[in-house]
Amino acid sequence: MPAIEVSAQHGKLLSLLATISGSTRVLEIGTLAGYSTINLARGVGPDGSVVTLEYEPRHAEVARANLTRAGVADRVEVIVGAALDTLPRLAERGDVFDLTFIDADKENNVRYVEWAVKLGRPGSIIVVDNVTRFGRVLAPAADDAQARGVRDMLEMMGSHPRLDTAAIQTVGTKGWDGFAVALVR
Repeated sequence: MPAIEVSAQHGKLLSLLATISGSTRVLEIGTLAGYSTINLARGVGPDGSVVTLEYEPRHAEVARANLTRAGVADRVEVIVGAALDTLPRLAERGDVFDLTFIDADKENNVRYVEWAVKLGRPGSIIVVDNVTRFGRVLAPAADDAQARGVRDMLEMMGSHPRLDTAAIQTVGTKGWDGFAVALVR
């Protein structure tokens, strides 16, 4: 399992955002081992639910075990497959989410945010992880697909007519990084 999970501080922030906003339906794009999922599930409480999308079957298996150990498996639906294939199915079944957390392949961040807006409502919150990456995202020399994906997403979120967005830098146990946080209008 790659060591790329959110830090304990970031996990607590996600839980608080879900609780403070009164979120009862949360979408997570990118599960990994389920650490952020556990925090989101705790934030929505026993009557809320989280749908989490994970590409790698092995990661989903580990996440399910962790969700069970944490006592929140009953409020989490883990869906395995490419998120860009799964998101249209969520729309077809009429899912609407109060909060979406995006922590997946950065190259597709723009498309993930577009889906978060579609699957949200006025007042929904969108949180995107890893928007600073030790300053690499804004470095002109950083021209890899991940850095471009984050830059394009930040530009899109900043100019999107239905989003009110802020980028927040963080420093902690995992170094210098940040979140983009948006309110859907």
